[in-house]
Amino acid sequence: MQNEPGNFNTEIIIRNAVELMGLSARTAPKTAGKDFVEIKALYGEEVKQLGEEMKNYGVENNKSNFDRDGENVKKSSAVLLIGLKNAKTAGLNCGACGFDNCADCQEHAGPEYDGPQCAFRILDMGIAIGSAAKMAGILSIDNRIMYRAGVVAKKMGLINASFVMGIPFSATGKNIYFDR
Repeated sequence: MQNEPGNFNTEIIIRNAVELMGLSARTAPKTAGKDFVEIKALYGEEVKQLGEEMKNYGVENNKSNFDRDGENVKKSSAVLLIGLKNAKTAGLNCGACGFDNCADCQEHAGPEYDGPQCAFRILDMGIAIGSAAKMAGILSIDNRIMYRAGVVAKKMGLINASFVMGIPFSATGKNIYFDR
């Protein structure tokens, strides 16, 4: 049976779109062709739990805007998590990470993320995030890159990565990430 004009199966469309966004992130260029980018899509109850935990985290840690972003996530159809996992340095001894030699850039657990991270690996992750967001734009799916969603997703164990950003997605008549 065909849908009437304007009646779309948004859930299926979002799932297919998020898969394309994940593919765009996966195939984004990486330094020296080494891929340390971790990607995971969340749907349904996982999205709602992430939003609720974001609100809780903000209250428990007296951090502003986790509640606002948590509400946005709870209203989202999906969230794409993009992070770095076991990222080795690029071996350039460039000092951008804060150390003169790559060998000194040893990862340790931080309060929200593990670091330091090689600047080139962070650039790889940023290019992957930008590629996913670009695909969302091409497909007219509203989205917003969120540091706060990444922090809480990592703490919840929703993704095994040292450094994470989240991109929630929505397809409604008004962009829910615009009036914040």
